[in-house]
Amino acid sequence: MTDKFLFLTGKLAQPSLQKVLDQMAPLPFDYQILELGLSVAALMTDKMIARRLKPELIVGYKEIIVPGRCRGDLEVLSKSLGISIVRGPEEVKDLPLYFGRERKAPDLSRYDVNIFAEIVDAPERDIDSILSRANYYRESGADVIDIGCLPQEKFPHLEEAVEALHEAGFKVSVDSLELDDLRRAGRAGADYLLSLTEETYHLAEEVDSIPILVPAVPGSLESLERAMELMDKINRPWIADPILDPIHFGLTNSIVRYHQLRQRYPSANIMMGVGNLTELTDAETSGINALLFGIISELGVNNVLATEVSPHARRAIKEADVARRMMYAAKEDSSLPRDLTSDLLVTHERRPFPDNDQEIEALASNIKDPNYRIKVAEEGIYLFNRDGLMREVDPYAFYPQLDLKGDLGHAFYLGAELAKAQIAWQLGKRYTQDQELQWGCATIVEQEDLTQQQAEGTTMRTGKKSGPAKQ
Repeated sequence: MTDKFLFLTGKLAQPSLQKVLDQMAPLPFDYQILELGLSVAALMTDKMIARRLKPELIVGYKEIIVPGRCRGDLEVLSKSLGISIVRGPEEVKDLPLYFGRERKAPDLSRYDVNIFAEIVDAPERDIDSILSRANYYRESGADVIDIGCLPQEKFPHLEEAVEALHEAGFKVSVDSLELDDLRRAGRAGADYLLSLTEETYHLAEEVDSIPILVPAVPGSLESLERAMELMDKINRPWIADPILDPIHFGLTNSIVRYHQLRQRYPSANIMMGVGNLTELTDAETSGINALLFGIISELGVNNVLATEVSPHARRAIKEADVARRMMYAAKEDSSLPRDLTSDLLVTHERRPFPDNDQEIEALASNIKDPNYRIKVAEEGIYLFNRDGLMREVDPYAFYPQLDLKGDLGHAFYLGAELAKAQIAWQLGKRYTQDQELQWGCATIVEQEDLTQQQAEGTTMRTGKKSGPAKQ
């Protein structure tokens, strides 16, 4: 007779649990999924199970499997109900491993957000430089190359730039506060124009480019809606951008505007420019991008304008590409955006220390040769060979205890490895001797001298002419 298992879960995790079990088929057991009447499975407790699991629901089952984060004494509960109750893995995606199978690799090939990557200083670059930057952005994941015009600066080779990018296979948008620049770009065949308002929408009647619409009055959703309605009257496509404002300059209200726009127009094409957060916040852009793309995924925003101006945002396009794929996969699986990719975990890792103090001590006790091994655990940095085990948090503290006998090469090697180990311990990263530390997508590509980027003069996108952002 085939064993039968009962899986307890919550409403939000039920689709994901069902999908994982379906992917594991054929299974050597029968099963049933029971949603226990709560939204979040991780909030399940032994007392909740005891109250809600009626005796007639468990007849015929060999074992009950509860979420890995379920709290309480399951041994007492098992005795009370007369059936084995065990915790499964903390992450539902790890169920295949729990049952001795390899977990199916997540599919990160799909996304539903287009990335517009802006070359913010295009007028100051020649055509070859524009193409070089565009190729770097494309390899980082960009779908559209945005040519940024500079206020009150001439751009005589604008048309040539649009043509060269098209010949190289790029989709092209042009971003300017000057109507004449946008008119020239549209006539040159630009695919998109950033940005038009209810006051300038008529330019869309002159060219074939798709306009990105912004409010004529900063912060006014009504102004943006009027522009959308005017475009509908002339039967032309458009993309709406309510404008994401920087922190303390209206961020929360701007997110509310995006939410209101999506509620009022469920099928509208919407853009969000993320640079006002990634560029104007002194924080890791990988985390900012992850959070923003979570919001973008929930709201169904399908176009993003991203930049790499400030030196700390030098991987923002690649991070945006990773974030959109990760959020798409999580949304498709009805799961949390966890254990899909570590590319956005630049300075930390979810499981940085695979070995604990006792395990390292046991390993060290079995070493029979003079070669030094290095391990990192939560308690510190461990250095050991047959002669003993040392633990410190400062690599310099090891030096008086080492017997290197004038071996400069060995000393250099240990210095380099201990420096990596110290960084890993301080940041909470995985350290493996003789291997490089992993920095996610922060070190994936570097194909252009990024010193050409300007750290100063980042401009807030407001739909109106503005100077450098005030610090």
